[in-house]
Amino acid sequence: MKAMILAAGKGTRVRPITYTIPKPMIPILQKPVMEFLLELLKEHGFKEVMVNVSHLAQEIESYFRDGQRFGVEVAYSFEGRIEDGQLIGEALGSAGGMKRIQDFSPFFDDTFVVLCGDALIDLDLTEAVRWHKEKGALATIVMKTVPREEVSSYGVVVTDAEGRIQAFQEKPNVEEALSTTINTGIYIFEPEILNYIPSGQEYDIGGDLFPQLVDAGAPFYGISMDFQWIDIGRVPDYWQAIRSVLKGEVRNVAIPGKQVKPGIYTGLNVAIDWDSVEIEGPVYIGGMTRIEEGVRIVGPAMIGPNCHICKGATIENSVIFEYSRLGSGVRLVDKLVFGRYCVDRNGNAIDVQAAALDWLITDARRVEPVQPSAEHQAIAELLGSNVLP
Repeated sequence: MKAMILAAGKGTRVRPITYTIPKPMIPILQKPVMEFLLELLKEHGFKEVMVNVSHLAQEIESYFRDGQRFGVEVAYSFEGRIEDGQLIGEALGSAGGMKRIQDFSPFFDDTFVVLCGDALIDLDLTEAVRWHKEKGALATIVMKTVPREEVSSYGVVVTDAEGRIQAFQEKPNVEEALSTTINTGIYIFEPEILNYIPSGQEYDIGGDLFPQLVDAGAPFYGISMDFQWIDIGRVPDYWQAIRSVLKGEVRNVAIPGKQVKPGIYTGLNVAIDWDSVEIEGPVYIGGMTRIEEGVRIVGPAMIGPNCHICKGATIENSVIFEYSRLGSGVRLVDKLVFGRYCVDRNGNAIDVQAAALDWLITDARRVEPVQPSAEHQAIAELLGSNVLP
């Protein structure tokens, strides 16, 4: 069976991470989220997978290549052009990306599944496809029920008693929501769906195609299923995903490395004197990371590989990406450190290099920073409550 993973978006709501990493490559404890999707597709017999790419396409293609090592076949549809030697992304929208593939050569010749490339799911795809065929549907949305107070964060789907879709509400106010079932970005289509999509132009599944199906009275259904769905479309979502995995709340996602103490997991060759640090799990520390004496780490927390945490630093409820160096005495609470950025749990980012704070947070591969100047010390003290609380 055939499937498509939507991977062409810029991931603007997950910046600054997506400045250098496309959303499908964002790691969940060192493993890209798209890898989990390929594993799910393989488990349910979907062995031919098309991926549309645009923003930072080379990062996705160079990691997954032809899919062979993941037990599936993968090919890519690039949306964009080369200009002055640079790849310029020009995404066609989720539906436009499907149409481009079909116009190139008719790939979608039977029932197929489309997944957004930015969510952890453990859906029974086999059962969803069976229900879709039983209904004789042209298109089916896999839905999930959420608490009413959360509906304003999602696209709400309204169906009749038979599951036929009647209307949509995009992030409605709680009091105005007509349903508590939401669109999870998981779709099942028949090849004839491509007849509804124009060629060579930007066209969206949710915003353009689905309203068209409702207006046309097409056999368009929604099935609400009980499954784990963790969206990482925003920084707070990603934050919660990491916390949930560390706390053992996400099925089918194991903490990597080995458990060296209760709730504490490490990769290979971590340099740490366990008697001189204080660590409360759940915590993951990546391979070849150095933790100096006097460091305090309170979980849930993740420290990526090849990091350097200097003397007396405190890390609490934070996510530290690979190759990060935290200076002596740095205190991070509810923060995400990614490259030159320090991000709070709401997605507000500080460029520590531009703020002249890169002697406190920097790349571990850089030459060890010199003692900060009095000016830098003053800046740190002035901004400390906002930058490193």
